Amino acid sequence: MIRPFILVVAILVSEVTVASDCVVLLHGLARSPDSMIPVEKVLVKHGYSTVNEGYPSRSKNIEELANETIPKALEQCPTNTKVNFVTHSMGAILLRQYLAQNSIPNLKRVVMLGPPNQGSEIVDTLGDIPGFHFINGDAGLQLGTGDNGITNILGPASFDLGIIAGTQTINWVLSSFIPGADDGKVSVDRTKLDGMNDHIALPVTHPLMMNNRPVQNQILHYLKYGYFERSSG
Repeated sequence: MIRPFILVVAILVSEVTVASDCVVLLHGLARSPDSMIPVEKVLVKHGYSTVNEGYPSRSKNIEELANETIPKALEQCPTNTKVNFVTHSMGAILLRQYLAQNSIPNLKRVVMLGPPNQGSEIVDTLGDIPGFHFINGDAGLQLGTGDNGITNILGPASFDLGIIAGTQTINWVLSSFIPGADDGKVSVDRTKLDGMNDHIALPVTHPLMMNNRPVQNQILHYLKYGYFERSSG
């Protein structure tokens, strides 16, 4: 009777710990690592090692933030493991900035949540208003849609990338500045990036998508298979 019990336990453990990759989590503008904890908990439950890296998003520009934050995060991943990234909002732009000038040899997959990959009309409209810079810093001002916006000079994705966009908003004032479907900060169309492997839009809002179970399930699915799960019907 002991051996069957041991076998069952071994199977259950193996299902939880089958993944051994490292996942680096990068939060968005004016947020903290706490905002990524819901995703982190799910990843840990499924056997991933995680690095939930914080950075002072409002105190420096994107180039400085990328060069300081990502190497520090990579150093915390276990040696000789594949590295994945799950980013929210501006965290995606930090990663794109870093990869535009550096390589990560053991990089496996990236999932971006609500990334302003083509900038945001919010910055175009409100960037010159007093108080915008105080709230969003130099990095926030770099996220416009114009030719001078940093997102337009970083180039296409040259890595395995899946993007999750949101289609619901809790801020109708901000959404009024954004054409088409949006998550309250970024339009669905502007989350897209040339070279991406897959893209999916879900009924979630920009600030809360990390807490959403379907979003979390799609993250897990993409990290495992390299594409998002879609119902056959």
